Amino acid sequence: MNITLDNVVKTFDTFRAVRGVSLDIGSGELVALLGPSGSGKTTILRMVAGLEYADGGQIRFGAEDATDIPVRERGVGFVFQHYALFPHMTVGENIAFGMKVSKRKRSRQDIAARVADLLRLVRLEGLTERYPAQISGGQRQRVALARALAVDPKVLLLDEPFGALDANVRRELRRWLREIHDELGITTLFVTHDQEEALDLADRVVILKDGRIEQSGTPEEVCRAPLNAFVMRFLGDTNRFTATVSGEVAAIGNARVAAPGIADGPADAYARPGDLGFSTEGQGVAATITRVLDRPDGRRLIAVTDTGEQVELDVAPDTPVSAGARGVVTLARAHVFPAE
Repeated sequence: MNITLDNVVKTFDTFRAVRGVSLDIGSGELVALLGPSGSGKTTILRMVAGLEYADGGQIRFGAEDATDIPVRERGVGFVFQHYALFPHMTVGENIAFGMKVSKRKRSRQDIAARVADLLRLVRLEGLTERYPAQISGGQRQRVALARALAVDPKVLLLDEPFGALDANVRRELRRWLREIHDELGITTLFVTHDQEEALDLADRVVILKDGRIEQSGTPEEVCRAPLNAFVMRFLGDTNRFTATVSGEVAAIGNARVAAPGIADGPADAYARPGDLGFSTEGQGVAATITRVLDRPDGRRLIAVTDTGEQVELDVAPDTPVSAGARGVVTLARAHVFPAE
């Protein structure tokens, strides 16, 4: 089932949470909505679910206009951050609940067989008679997903599904969710503020700011070819350098980097710590090392340029450098945008 949002708008009182969002989600695609708090990602998810109604625009499921269809008739499965399991019901009863109240009548035997199949799918065989309080947070989230899948949804919606779990459990469940998605092929839309989670899981990442889409693309596209400074800054550690562009070439200190499409004049250049190096001589930005941070897989240097900009760069663990060293920060690559 493909989903289309066409110029969708949502306003709460005087605050416009979603400002004309248009998005096509292909059948079987797993798409992440990523952005800071207040960017509109959860509101978009709730409108797709039918928990909120759009004030403008249209939402389509395939060829069907779903803009005003009630939530119970949309055929969506929804998984919340905080599980929303019924505490007085067993794991099996939680999974079976949607099937029991559905308009589509099933026999007890069919429901029991479906529950058993889903427990195998989410790798929780043998926990049918346990209550939510008797299983771990990661297991509760698997039960929540099984319950969402029990009604054979056309679309699966996940709202910060791993936000309440610790880092190790989140990483494990990310791998598991991707495997489940690849097996079932359900069109899936999920909301997260965790960049690593979005990039690990999604076929496509949609980055939002102030209710608008800043960029939509594969993880490779948004990481390697950010469309603007916001996307660059949002996706991980970033260093900013003052630059001057002339003839689509940016001068940063005595280094030069390509700046295609950028008009002549002041600009900002952005580079990841891994895109920088440090040398006692050569072309780059004159700087002084102020701190050396050793880590198991490398060494991070904190430096201050002669123009007062603080930068962080990653070098090999055996790089011979110490605080107080003078040299130049070299740029293997950088993204240049008009000055803000």
